[in-house]
Amino acid sequence: MIRRYVFGSPIETDAVLCKPEAAVWQEGRLLLRDNVFCCGLKEDEIVYGLGQNVRGINKRGWIYESNCTDDPQHTECKTSLYGAHNFLILDGEKKCGIFVDTPAKVTFDIGYTDYEQMRIAPATPDFEFYLIEEESLDGVVSTFRKLIGRSFIPPLWAFGYGQSRWGYDSAEGVRQVAAGYRDKHLPIDSIYLDIDYMERYKDFTINEDTFPDFDRLIGQMKEQGIHLVPIIDGGVKKEDGYDVYEEGKAGGYFCKDADGEDFVIGVWPGKSCLPDMLNEEAGSWFAHKYKILLDKGIDGFWNDMNEPAIFYSEKGLREVFEKIDEYRTQNLDVDTFFAFQNMVADISSSPKDYGAFYHNYKGKRYCHKEVHNLFGYYMTRRASEAFEELSPKKRILLFSRASCIGMHRYGGVWQGDNSSWWSHLLMNIRMMPSLNMCGFLYTGADLGGFGDNTTEDLLIRWLSFGVFTPLMRNHSIRGTRMQEAYRFRSMHLMRDVIGVRYKLLPYLYSEYMKAALRDEMMFRPLGFVYGKDKLARRVEDQLMLGTSIMIAPVYEQNAEGRTVYFPEPMKLIRFHGGEIQEEGVYPKGFAYVEMPLGDVCVFLKENRILPLSKGGENVEEVDFEDLTLYCFGEKVQPYEYYRDDGESRVYDLKSGIRILTV
Repeated sequence: MIRRYVFGSPIETDAVLCKPEAAVWQEGRLLLRDNVFCCGLKEDEIVYGLGQNVRGINKRGWIYESNCTDDPQHTECKTSLYGAHNFLILDGEKKCGIFVDTPAKVTFDIGYTDYEQMRIAPATPDFEFYLIEEESLDGVVSTFRKLIGRSFIPPLWAFGYGQSRWGYDSAEGVRQVAAGYRDKHLPIDSIYLDIDYMERYKDFTINEDTFPDFDRLIGQMKEQGIHLVPIIDGGVKKEDGYDVYEEGKAGGYFCKDADGEDFVIGVWPGKSCLPDMLNEEAGSWFAHKYKILLDKGIDGFWNDMNEPAIFYSEKGLREVFEKIDEYRTQNLDVDTFFAFQNMVADISSSPKDYGAFYHNYKGKRYCHKEVHNLFGYYMTRRASEAFEELSPKKRILLFSRASCIGMHRYGGVWQGDNSSWWSHLLMNIRMMPSLNMCGFLYTGADLGGFGDNTTEDLLIRWLSFGVFTPLMRNHSIRGTRMQEAYRFRSMHLMRDVIGVRYKLLPYLYSEYMKAALRDEMMFRPLGFVYGKDKLARRVEDQLMLGTSIMIAPVYEQNAEGRTVYFPEPMKLIRFHGGEIQEEGVYPKGFAYVEMPLGDVCVFLKENRILPLSKGGENVEEVDFEDLTLYCFGEKVQPYEYYRDDGESRVYDLKSGIRILTV
């Protein structure tokens, strides 16, 4: 059952595709007081959801904000990350989903002030509120997902392994990375280009000095089965003579300040303007610029800096410099020194700046802070809509850093600028089902960590989890340790681990497509499947993946294995040294499982089938027909195996599924 309530005059977000009739608010478990929804939480009640955010799968005990935020320090004390995903599920005696549909900030106090109370506070009195009640947790998710539409479907090659780094600053550097993988027979399907490929960080340009004959580079990579995937940023450099800037200025396509002038900020190229992505004409103009790269043979993009990130505004920078002149002559004591320090640190992503520019959205003028969470969504949506025109028959890979609910229809997300910390590997594990609940199926984190220096064992363990995530990309920041797999002493272990991905591809792609086309989750907490098992409901570091397997990654330094909880008998399938080993069946209960570095373990459910291929060094080499079916039990159920060409935009469950039996 779905109930939709309308409060005030909501700004349309386009998150919900088919809206039920509005109902009259009636208080029940949820009480509404001064624009805040309140309800009690029982001791054993679990709160799922909120997509991309910090802490555990169960969101009890902390305060969260839906407010797209450019913040690379993903520590437990933070309240928001890059996405704004206003959907949560209460798992108590009754199963209930809540969605707050608004483009502005929403605060979720889920037992922080009072562990037995939840408080939901939209920043404005204008919003829509959805209440979903179903018999099961999966039912709540499916009902919500049907409201918000089908998840993005990438091309098949985008399920292969990708290598990225901020610092591939020349075509020759890219060729060296490709050679490092191909010469060592390390599987790879894509190399990502960060801002290094651009001419002075200008969107839709190529640095001809360091990337001469870019078209030839693209062709050479494709001959090796490697797709180049460039980054596109949300800000346009303010430079006379730069055609994208000149067109945007002439067309009035940039966000304006209160006086109607182009609002100038600082990002990678320095002074820049923000295309008004929310405005259909302006957003479409920007999106059609992707054609410059599509025409060169590019078939995948990642959108960045689209919270939008603001290093500074012209006005804010001027105020800081004026204040520094005041401080210059002062004796900086404990109070003034920290005020000086914070003034400079707080210049980026300033709330004052987010309240200082405007959008033309659906025929009305809005201050940015009223519609903040829509910027990244519409940047990606406009691009996706342009691709339908520019590439009507062929899927284009597209994912974004910032997002809100609704964007899942147009692209995936990566989980932002994480760090090479073991805790961030665990956060990656916990974030997968939360994002799936909100419709984001094509997602993954920067394997090995983006910031700081990775370690050999951390990278191996992260790859061992990354073989399961739809987006499998190793990405790092310049100035840190190079973390391409071929650079390490244990390269042979990394080769084996990455190779597991290609053996799993028939199962992973099949489960992804069924989840997308049936509005389901690919990754589930154990509590979704074993809801009556009190122990399973509390497990936060194991996941059900699709219909057949459970995964229990190792995420602690120097561990040689881990304790696993088995909610039912399961068989261990171990990938070791390039071989697949069928090991014993673990009964219901706890057991310690040895998982040395380089081994990948999956746990197969009784009477279920796991189809595996022989692998390959890229997706094109994988034989999706010559499969080995793994199973155990006396009543093995048929497996619904989904196949399509992996490229066209035609998706059909009826014709795409065939039944595998043993």
